[in-house]
Amino acid sequence: MAFFQHESALVESPSIGDGTRVWAFAHILPGARVGENCNLCDHTLLENDVVLGDRVTVKCGVQLWDGLRVEDDVFIGPNATFTNDPYPRSKQHLAKYPRTTIKRGASIGANATILPGLTIGDGAMVGAGAVVTHNVPPHAKVVGNPARIVGYMDVVREAESAELVKPGTSPTALGEATIHHLPKVTDLRGSLIFGEASRHVPFDVKRYFLVFDVQSEHIRGEHAHRRLHQFLVCVSGRCNVVTDDGRTRHEVVLDSPSKGVHIPPMVWATQYKFSRDAVLLVLASDYYDASEYIRDYYEYLSLRQQTFKVAV
Repeated sequence: MAFFQHESALVESPSIGDGTRVWAFAHILPGARVGENCNLCDHTLLENDVVLGDRVTVKCGVQLWDGLRVEDDVFIGPNATFTNDPYPRSKQHLAKYPRTTIKRGASIGANATILPGLTIGDGAMVGAGAVVTHNVPPHAKVVGNPARIVGYMDVVREAESAELVKPGTSPTALGEATIHHLPKVTDLRGSLIFGEASRHVPFDVKRYFLVFDVQSEHIRGEHAHRRLHQFLVCVSGRCNVVTDDGRTRHEVVLDSPSKGVHIPPMVWATQYKFSRDAVLLVLASDYYDASEYIRDYYEYLSLRQQTFKVAV
């Protein structure tokens, strides 16, 4: 099976996959490599050091410059702009251009700009017109200039209000993580919320820390632990917590000190959308150990897949 080439397209590369369609006025330089069943629309340009995976869509008016790697099932919207030199000068060329990677299943919106040397994570969604200045985590939705995270793709959102749930009820599942509702006592003097280790908090506590003064556009977490348990309570203000156990992603709003989230080992967790007055209390089952952290999402997924295979 051959690829389709419009009569006005210029295809100099011998590495074009079966089923790919190259439309009018597209230009593919000799060193570029294009996978199978791609769709390269009118007025697109691929330089020599560009690699596209399978089933990639590149809409009209997009130029893909040296150093770009695009994995399978990526969508690139019309007039999206990629850059490959952080300090460009006329007639001055880099010996090697920074590697920019668009991971599997990600989407780049129309007129978005991607700065050089960045990674757009698996399944991420870059909004139209966004200016991306930092790496985008897997499955994150980013918008604006500079782009910031406003949500995550394919999450199950926990909508219940902590004030409407009776303390002591069974924990609510967030995949392998759980929501816990802490006892609250209110009288004329005010309110008191408490939790007891190994009762309300499902492990013995050896450490705590507080997260506060987080700018609203910043995110915290973005890691998993190998053996450590954590229990999160937003004691002031509010923030959102996203948990990912390798199979499903869940999102919950922590907006009351009577609502806590237990994050067991080997669950990836991210906190974002902090209000200005947010204070996040984190209880941990052990002392700090840097080797406990898994900070690379792809390493985490690989370890989780091994766990799933053993369980089967």
